[in-house]
Amino acid sequence: MTSTDPFAAIADPNRRYLLEELRRAPRTVNELAQGLPISRPAVSQHLKALLACNLVTVSNAGTKRIYSVNNKGFDRLNLWLDQFWS
Repeated sequence: MTSTDPFAAIADPNRRYLLEELRRAPRTVNELAQGLPISRPAVSQHLKALLACNLVTVSNAGTKRIYSVNNKGFDRLNLWLDQFWS
């Protein structure tokens, strides 16, 4: 079962890398896998974890699945972090 905890999701360095890449521009799994020393199926599993906690979204463009950052998904993280500066 995949965790829906965004803090657990961003604890993994590969997932942080994916988020950084998606922040620059929406991408496909193949495009994302080019920058990582892990397999395309492993990238898909990391994206699945990020989807489960709403940090990314996916849309279809023909036969391609395009992943992008879900800004609203970061609200939970931001609220928690903001309490330390309030």
